[in-house]
Amino acid sequence: MHGRGFLLVAVVAAAAGAGCAGADRADDGVRSPSAGGSPSGLVPDDLATSSPPATQSPTNTPTPTPDPGPVTLAFAGDIHFEGHLRARLDDPASALAPIAPQLGAADVTVVNLETSVGASGAPEPGKRFTFQAPPSAFTALQAAGVDIVTMANNHAMDFGADGLADTLAAVAAARPGLDVVGVGADAAEAFAPAVRDVRGTTVAVLGANVPDDPGADPTGHWAATETSAGVATALDPAPLLRAVAQARTVADIVVVYLHWGVQGESCPSPSQTTLAAALSDPATGADVVVGSHAHRLQGAGRIRPNGAYVAYGLGNFVWYTQASDATAATGVLTVTVDDGEVTGEAWAPGRIGADGLPVFASGAAAQRLTADRDALRDCAGLTALR
Repeated sequence: MHGRGFLLVAVVAAAAGAGCAGADRADDGVRSPSAGGSPSGLVPDDLATSSPPATQSPTNTPTPTPDPGPVTLAFAGDIHFEGHLRARLDDPASALAPIAPQLGAADVTVVNLETSVGASGAPEPGKRFTFQAPPSAFTALQAAGVDIVTMANNHAMDFGADGLADTLAAVAAARPGLDVVGVGADAAEAFAPAVRDVRGTTVAVLGANVPDDPGADPTGHWAATETSAGVATALDPAPLLRAVAQARTVADIVVVYLHWGVQGESCPSPSQTTLAAALSDPATGADVVVGSHAHRLQGAGRIRPNGAYVAYGLGNFVWYTQASDATAATGVLTVTVDDGEVTGEAWAPGRIGADGLPVFASGAAAQRLTADRDALRDCAGLTALR
């Protein structure tokens, strides 16, 4: 399916407090028969005890380990099914069909689902925008080629604890075809990564919400705790850093998708750059850090020579309204990772149309949109891949 590997049987748990626990690997229980024995009565005693001719001695030529080759990871920004987009879920299998070729081309595709999922609960009091989609939203995303969804954002609990209970039930029903990160029954589950195997290469993806201005959108009380369900919230980055470091111990590639930054800003905030540096520090071990929330594109590139790849803002992707040309600019980012290092990036630029779906550009238009995005690298303090 879209060139992907199979979902690993165990999803690695990552602790939100004092530490994180990895998934145990069980022995297969198969024993090799003891050397030199043969079943009674099947081989004459004189042959069973004689040595084979030297020319028939078995060789012990080692079997070479196949090279798994590079892995491609695709990312897109904010998605919801509000307004006129809701009708698309009447037929979820084809809801996002126009953009499925771009979403389904990579080995692993990750997006941000900017909505609560379910039918229960009441809108969060005092919140200006509250979004809720039926569970068929997960069906639509999987059908379009999405593998992993992060819901660590400021809309995951727009319909309160009851709405979140619906969401978690829908998440369980969506597996194993689709994984959801960033929300959970407790902090350990919310910070746990989704883990995928791609031709022998293990990819771990985590999600977290990092409110840059909690006072402007007070959702801090949504944070999952040791004993309560909620969102993976990283106002205190320590639990996230621990979760990423734990994922590093079991994965070849570690990806962190963050909901962060200041809405309307095309340059990353100081809190974004500080957290990106901490996540990509070798002691933590993230290879790729991407994000959304500003509703416009932000710079992307390598954070330092031979360091992690960071894409600060992927903008809107499937969105019901565009306030300006900047918020309509979108695209799919695909990075190539080979032997643990990001070796390439590709940007498929587009603009969100009147129907809420992106329309991908080509030719001179694509070159202009890509150049505009490349220019954002300067204020982000990132360098282009070479």
